[in-house]
Amino acid sequence: MKLKERTAENVHTAFIEEAKAHQRLLMFAKRAEEEDLPQIAHLFRAVATAEGIHSRRHFALLESVADTQSNLEQAFQSETAVNGVHYPRMLLEAEEDGEEAAALVFSQARDIEAVHAKLYKKALNHLIAQRLAEYYVCTICGYIVEGKPPEGCPICNAPKSKFEKVD
Repeated sequence: MKLKERTAENVHTAFIEEAKAHQRLLMFAKRAEEEDLPQIAHLFRAVATAEGIHSRRHFALLESVADTQSNLEQAFQSETAVNGVHYPRMLLEAEEDGEEAAALVFSQARDIEAVHAKLYKKALNHLIAQRLAEYYVCTICGYIVEGKPPEGCPICNAPKSKFEKVD
């Protein structure tokens, strides 16, 4: 379905804001748990779930989800563009602005996006075989590893204990 330009812009804005709210509320829930406020954390997670539903509904109006091979190809292309074009520009601009924390985050994200692209490419090559793999994600920087987690994250040096298995 092709939306009219103004509506498409509004849906895109709504998608971004709902996705941000989803992530913000998950972070709020984590903080509430750290402060030993489980009911507040539970409330934040419940509202985050609803915001996630809103963002997915908006996304469905903007983009279609195709067959898995097409989705893998699109994800590979997206990660390649982010890694090769967008993050390098953002990193350079952060460095020019003297924003060291942002530059570090952009640099690490750029490197991780390259790993994501490799994982998608590997999945495309093994789509027919449907080889099962375990994935672990560094909860500090988002680095993904196939198989067992390393002793230390190669991107941010977080210890093995900071890797979570993706179910």
